[in-house]
Amino acid sequence: MVGSAILRGLLAEGYRNVVTRGKKELDLRDTRAVSGFFSEEKPEYVFLAAARVGGIMANMESPGEFLYDNLMIQSNVIHQSHLAGVKKVCFLGSSCIYPRECPQPMREEYLMTGKLEPTNEGYAVAKLAGVKMMECYRRQYGLKGVSPIPCNLYGTNDSFDPRSAHVLSSLVRKFVDAVDTGEGEVTVWGTGVARREFLHVDDLADAVVFLMTHPDPPEIINVGSGFDVTIRELAAMVARAAGFGGKLHWDASKPDGMPRKCLDVARMTGLGFRPRIGLEEGIGRTVAEYRERKKGTGKP
Repeated sequence: MVGSAILRGLLAEGYRNVVTRGKKELDLRDTRAVSGFFSEEKPEYVFLAAARVGGIMANMESPGEFLYDNLMIQSNVIHQSHLAGVKKVCFLGSSCIYPRECPQPMREEYLMTGKLEPTNEGYAVAKLAGVKMMECYRRQYGLKGVSPIPCNLYGTNDSFDPRSAHVLSSLVRKFVDAVDTGEGEVTVWGTGVARREFLHVDDLADAVVFLMTHPDPPEIINVGSGFDVTIRELAAMVARAAGFGGKLHWDASKPDGMPRKCLDVARMTGLGFRPRIGLEEGIGRTVAEYRERKKGTGKP
């Protein structure tokens, strides 16, 4: 989702000498393969969007895989960027790297000041290591780069797989499927009181291109909308967009995750960047995309 959005953003800005590799073409966990890619292509700017990602269920079931895969991906790419003399690297962090009980809104200086959320600790530890690796390589080797920390992302090319989808796309699938099958009740994980901030992936892509073309961006910078909603509010918005008029059942036996995740985006707005796509508009687009996928394939 993120990589394809960044590619669209670069092409929209007129960049044409862009080299990409999908995970089937290049396993970024393979040190030798990554070294060979850098030797062959000699990139000048690197956007590292690849990562093993997923929702609460996937993170809880496979914490070791989330830790190992992400550590290997980012270590290989950042190190080879240094060896190849890359001019600037963008390493995408995640808002889940902030402490579970972090003061709100979360400012960049709050990183590593408390314990992480247990349900996604493997992923968060790996992403924190990537942010610190970028800092250390800048300090020791002069590697220039930026580590944007986005809030919860959604949008074009999102995953609707119930085992790996994040909360917004998961809700879109639940409500659209319920409408299509005539179900009168939808069950949602948790209590619904947790608060989350959302950003359309196209806005993130614009922010990334903006930061990579900025002459001197901050090393670490939050990227988000600056406001959050409860999961109950989000579910109501998705239900309306999908045309679902039935009942919602909240399964409180399932985890809520972090109580709240809302970013302080003062650094980003101070540079002159603001997102364009509002949450309701973005939800409408996501509902339409999921319906198109079902229509085109007969399944999501």
